[in-house]
Amino acid sequence: MSKEQESKPVEETSKKKQLDSFTVDNNGQKMTTNQGLKVSDDENSLKAGKRGPSLLEDFYLREKIMHFDHERIPERVVHARGYGVHGYFQVYESMVEFTKAKFLQDPTVKTPVFVRFSTVAGSRGSGDTVRDVRGFATKFYTEEGNYDLVGNNIPVFFIQDAIKFPDLVHSFKPEPNNEIPQAQTAHDTFWDFVANNPESAHMVMWAMSDRAIPRSYRMMEGFGVHTFRFVNKEGKSRFVKFHWKPKLGVRSLVWDEAQKIAGKDPDFHRRDLYEAIEMGQAVEFELGVQMIEEEEEFRFDFDILDPTKLWPEEVIPVKIIGKMTLNRNPDNYFAETEQVAFHPGNVVPGIDFSNDPLLQGRLFSYTDTQLIRLGGPNFHEIPINRPVCPFHNNQNDGYHRMTINKSPISYHKNSLQNNAPEGATAEEGGYVHYQEKVEGRKVRARSDSFSDYFSQAKMFWNSMTDVEKEHIIAAFQFEVGKVKSKSVQQQVVNLISHVDLELAQKLAISIGAKMPEKVNVSTVTMSSPALSQESKIKSAKSSKVAILVEDGFNSLELKEVLDALNSAGIIPQIVSSRLGVLRNEDGQELDVSYTLLTSDSVLFDAIYIAGSSKSVKKLIAQKEVEDFIHEAFKHYKTIGAVGEAVGLLETIGLPINQPGVITTKSNSNISEFNEEFLKAIQEHRHWTRQM
Repeated sequence: MSKEQESKPVEETSKKKQLDSFTVDNNGQKMTTNQGLKVSDDENSLKAGKRGPSLLEDFYLREKIMHFDHERIPERVVHARGYGVHGYFQVYESMVEFTKAKFLQDPTVKTPVFVRFSTVAGSRGSGDTVRDVRGFATKFYTEEGNYDLVGNNIPVFFIQDAIKFPDLVHSFKPEPNNEIPQAQTAHDTFWDFVANNPESAHMVMWAMSDRAIPRSYRMMEGFGVHTFRFVNKEGKSRFVKFHWKPKLGVRSLVWDEAQKIAGKDPDFHRRDLYEAIEMGQAVEFELGVQMIEEEEEFRFDFDILDPTKLWPEEVIPVKIIGKMTLNRNPDNYFAETEQVAFHPGNVVPGIDFSNDPLLQGRLFSYTDTQLIRLGGPNFHEIPINRPVCPFHNNQNDGYHRMTINKSPISYHKNSLQNNAPEGATAEEGGYVHYQEKVEGRKVRARSDSFSDYFSQAKMFWNSMTDVEKEHIIAAFQFEVGKVKSKSVQQQVVNLISHVDLELAQKLAISIGAKMPEKVNVSTVTMSSPALSQESKIKSAKSSKVAILVEDGFNSLELKEVLDALNSAGIIPQIVSSRLGVLRNEDGQELDVSYTLLTSDSVLFDAIYIAGSSKSVKKLIAQKEVEDFIHEAFKHYKTIGAVGEAVGLLETIGLPINQPGVITTKSNSNISEFNEEFLKAIQEHRHWTRQM
């Protein structure tokens, strides 16, 4: 790389231009074979007579069928179902004091990124809203090479050492004797693993919480999970953890709602993300870091390298350092989202690894996985994986080689090409590992500091609101209640007894198990408000509101409500008994988005029932409308009604004096109604209706 290339920062558009160079627009193009030969007939194979056998010499038939036969690549073992989005990242201020990573230095530079969100347990065809961990993987296309931050929406993990990863995954995958159940942990083998591997206690508390059923990919936090290092130009190292904070706040579904959405729209999360970006609603996350000085490594009551532990934000604050904006959908799902290859070992100078034993194993596993999934060692040359900076590696061969190297040299050292490693020293921009002193005997063992399994699980429980605790209890009762083995059920109760007696007792009663006679329950009293979703800042922006309306609507009232929603960045969608255009007596028209048959209250964040006697009369005559409204109420959502629509709520027996039910019988109070309605939507759920 020349000095001129080195000094030129990567711009946001650089990756798009690179991808565009591989993009083909087939619109209006005549069909050809893969070799460019024009195709005269794509309907009939070559035969010996119209009713005769097909001929082996039909090269076009063979080419087409061959491609079809090989179109599927092995899906990811975990994180198989996902959706990816393009965007860019900008740092707020230079991080030169902490790291020499160039993409974290200049606030004017927009570093292109590609992010893939995913579920973990299910196959590519499973539903989006299952109870599961969500993957949050980000590829930064920096001027120094690709950097991958491969994390989840939960800051800890089930296991401490990578050697246990195959066991964990085998436990939550469908059971091998019958391939049941799909995308679920509510079965014997998973809970048998949990009960017999107590290091998973903290993570399973998160998995049973609302964090495991997010409202949207746009409304969940992301975490790097592991402890990494920042290294600055002077060679000073600090331990670091990475956080993604959604600008829309953190929201979740309720369990009953999540199950119903899986049937109504199994693509709910990917559709939500796709439509938001197509509508021009940029998806924003702020990047934060927690940092610990090297000399402070052992001053905490937890091991900072243990991946089943988090760093409490009240003890080690999160420093917000930049913002990621996701604003462009892929042009082709397979070419980009399915073929993107992440690897936590893809780092740039200034970011290094720690001795976290789970991370250490991942550094091997990801490369090995991509080799079999993408068919060979050149997966880095697939357009979505190519770095935006030049790369030269003296490699020429292997499956799917796309770079044509003219040099005869494929080895080092050499004199014919004289291409020694460029930037071999840290001063010249080369990647040099942090020189950590390491010594010790070769052992298969874990540090004693990893042996506390329950303190942070208890801290998580202490941090939950009463509503969140009720949801966790119900999740345990559902999941463990699906377990067939009474022995495994009892073992889970025994395990949870070490975390909290109330939780264990309610679980035991629900599943017919016994409380253990002697329990060493955690005595931790610490809580961390940052762990509670209910403590997070909430936003009404991008919420979806179903507008229930029929012919004869009050156009003035409805216009004021729609204008208020649109001004707040909320998305109103018209739901009626039929598609097409609704009309009122003044000739005003309204385009219908969905029917009561093609939509459901679980697909919206709030409901508004439009006024006017004619429209309300038609609505009240439909049983589906009553079900639509009652289900939204059951899921603690905001419901608004004006004028005659208030009478509709009374007729169907909905209590209108409940929190989140916003009404006015007078159209003259519409401005005041709109203000209250918007505030209620911002709350997202009205949990006092549950308690």
